[in-house]
Amino acid sequence: MLRHWFSEPHECAYLPSQESSLEYRLMLDVDEAELDYLLARGWRRFGPAYFRPGCAGCSECVPLRIPIATFKRSKQQRRVFNKCQDFKLVVQRPIVDEARLSLYHRWHKQQGDRRGWPDDRIDAAEYYHQFAFPHPCVREFSYYDGDRLIAIGIVDETPSALSAVYTFHDPDYGRLSLGTASILFQIERARALGKQYLYLGYRVRGCKSSEYKARFRPHELLVGWPELDEPPDWRPAVAPPALVVIGAKPVAL
Repeated sequence: MLRHWFSEPHECAYLPSQESSLEYRLMLDVDEAELDYLLARGWRRFGPAYFRPGCAGCSECVPLRIPIATFKRSKQQRRVFNKCQDFKLVVQRPIVDEARLSLYHRWHKQQGDRRGWPDDRIDAAEYYHQFAFPHPCVREFSYYDGDRLIAIGIVDETPSALSAVYTFHDPDYGRLSLGTASILFQIERARALGKQYLYLGYRVRGCKSSEYKARFRPHELLVGWPELDEPPDWRPAVAPPALVVIGAKPVAL
């Protein structure tokens, strides 16, 4: 480990009414089994930096993972998967080229227009350090419609799991819900590889851009933030109550 620190509190990108701080560990030579161990304790990886929330006054970020053996697509997810199943998936080490930079910039501009994100014109060097930094676990899931590159998913593979790191896709294909489709493809890949879990990062209640994660069921949530020498406590998430309409008023069952 080269460095261990907490970022200065700042406005939360998920919940603007809250202050956010991250705990970081800058580490090299982390192998597959060690990343597996970290993921199970709520840590995430971005390049050589490993992080988890370290906020003092908020606990809305909760690590979420999908048990592959019990996952079942919802009716809507089946429709999304069926619409996208003819796309070609290539799994390889991450590549840095103009096609990927252009796709990232187009996707980020669309998100900026919709959600007020700041401009992000990363260059090839920044793309390399964020998405293609050498690591034994990193994989690129690239999706093609014929010869056209339409989506990129950066995924970590460990002995027991896949971990979704980052996904971006062609705004022209927005109607096909490529973000949801990419997770469904990752679940199928994890199943084919005999993995137990797909890690989806953090569920943040009250954040619209995070709500989609809870729609992949069943899933598990991590209780608290275990230290590295403590066992993690993952528990099945409780399904929301079903709603029925009695008269003109929805009633939870």
